[in-house]
Amino acid sequence: MNFTEAMARVAKEFPFPGDVRSDPVYYHGKYSSIAETVLKYVSIGGRILDFGCGPCDKTAVLQHLGYVCSGCDDLNDDWHQIPENRQKILNFINHSGIDFKTVNDASLPFSKHSFEMVMLHDVLEHLHESPRELLNSLLEKVVPGGLLFITVPNAVNIRKRLAVLLGKTNMPPFSSFFWYPGFWRGHVREYVKSDLAQLAEFLGLDVLELRGCDHMLDRVPAVFRRFYLILTSVFHGWKDTWLLVARKKPDWKPIQPLSSEEREKMFGPVVSG
Repeated sequence: MNFTEAMARVAKEFPFPGDVRSDPVYYHGKYSSIAETVLKYVSIGGRILDFGCGPCDKTAVLQHLGYVCSGCDDLNDDWHQIPENRQKILNFINHSGIDFKTVNDASLPFSKHSFEMVMLHDVLEHLHESPRELLNSLLEKVVPGGLLFITVPNAVNIRKRLAVLLGKTNMPPFSSFFWYPGFWRGHVREYVKSDLAQLAEFLGLDVLELRGCDHMLDRVPAVFRRFYLILTSVFHGWKDTWLLVARKKPDWKPIQPLSSEEREKMFGPVVSG
């Protein structure tokens, strides 16, 4: 099955009509970007873990392309917890042949060295704590020489740059935060290119690819789309999303927290009050 066929199948079978579409402008965003990247680095039949996979729409595309996919998520977004929605999601995942696990922390029900690649798409920006422990745990599940594939919204894309120049926020709308029921599940910290470069450095990974990409192209009005693509092909830092692929070294070990002395050397002495 090729990408177009896999995308059409997911669009047809996804249980929430209109949420996944097979029209070219839509699927030439995040779906084609993710699929092309996986195909570039992992042979068909390779084992992939999609952490924070949500309803597994992107995971299902890869499964239909011939990969052996596992997914995990807490399924705790408001719309996930509506009983009929949750069951529809689980039925879709099961029908797609994905090995899905519900998780609520960094304790993952998979053995070490189980996967050629682990992916996190639109996940890191939602974390309220450092991603260090989570990524340590995920990287332990990757074979030596395996891959970490991350995409995150660009904190300084062209829309957000213009919004700030006009005195508006580059964060999620305040109304969505103010009226959110309970624990905030939205974006906590968005990323720029240098953040992801440091992330790979701190984790002891070799960067294979770090670039801007167009995961939200369908949100750009059609009349501006060509101009947007030309402009962001010159200014890559204005694209809507950052994409990182990094390789786990054969001798990789989990990264330990800094000691108090190392923290003081890096950040200076802690001053109370």
